Amino acid sequence: MEAETEPRVGLAAGRGVWVVLPTYNERENLPPVSHAILTALPQAHLLVVDDNSPDGTGRLADELAAAEPRISVLHRPGKQGLGAAYREGFRWALEQPDTRAVVQMDADFSHDPAALPRLLAPLMTDADLVLGTRYMRGGRTVGWPLQRRLISQAGTLFARTVLLLPYRDLTGGFKAWRRELLEQVRLREASATGYGFQVEMTWWAHRRGARIRQVPIVFRDRVAGKSKMSRAILAEALLMVLRLRWDAISKRRREP
Repeated sequence: MEAETEPRVGLAAGRGVWVVLPTYNERENLPPVSHAILTALPQAHLLVVDDNSPDGTGRLADELAAAEPRISVLHRPGKQGLGAAYREGFRWALEQPDTRAVVQMDADFSHDPAALPRLLAPLMTDADLVLGTRYMRGGRTVGWPLQRRLISQAGTLFARTVLLLPYRDLTGGFKAWRRELLEQVRLREASATGYGFQVEMTWWAHRRGARIRQVPIVFRDRVAGKSKMSRAILAEALLMVLRLRWDAISKRRREP
């Protein structure tokens, strides 16, 4: 990635930043998390990507947007997976001419909005992608049972080993992207619909030679609502990691 010459000081307050927030049945969390995001980044904009939530989250998002010009809403016809929601949200944000950085995060307060300025800080120097990381010094998970912590850590260890990646939290979804990198990664080719999307996107960024930095975060279990994690999502992520590795090996074999 080439160094950007434009000053990025405004990123600390959210100038030119779009926070992409996928939602599905997050009616209880959406008002407080939206307020917290825009408090942490007063010059940022928030894009709610709602998958036609049965609990009316999409309608509530429209009401919030009508009262707050910094909030926009992207409605999708139904639940098609987290990865698909992020892909559409990223494309929407990149269509906005003032976008300089895009943040992705959960709507359930698992990702602390107060950490947003710290997540964006490396983009103000030399980073192209910043990974909020649970599994490094200063990071941790709070409120998860031991079994879920072990599954999460095992998933990252498996992906790191198979894909030969150095990053300590490949399954996390709290990330900040510089616009230039997000325009280059292969959104069209990203196929994972669940949490495997997180690994897949970091993989493509790494393959592009992006400058990737890690910052510690505290990940807390959701405040309200139900987790969307399932065995099918875990299986998709496992197979996706193996496919990425196989594709990389096959490409090397085809090269002269």
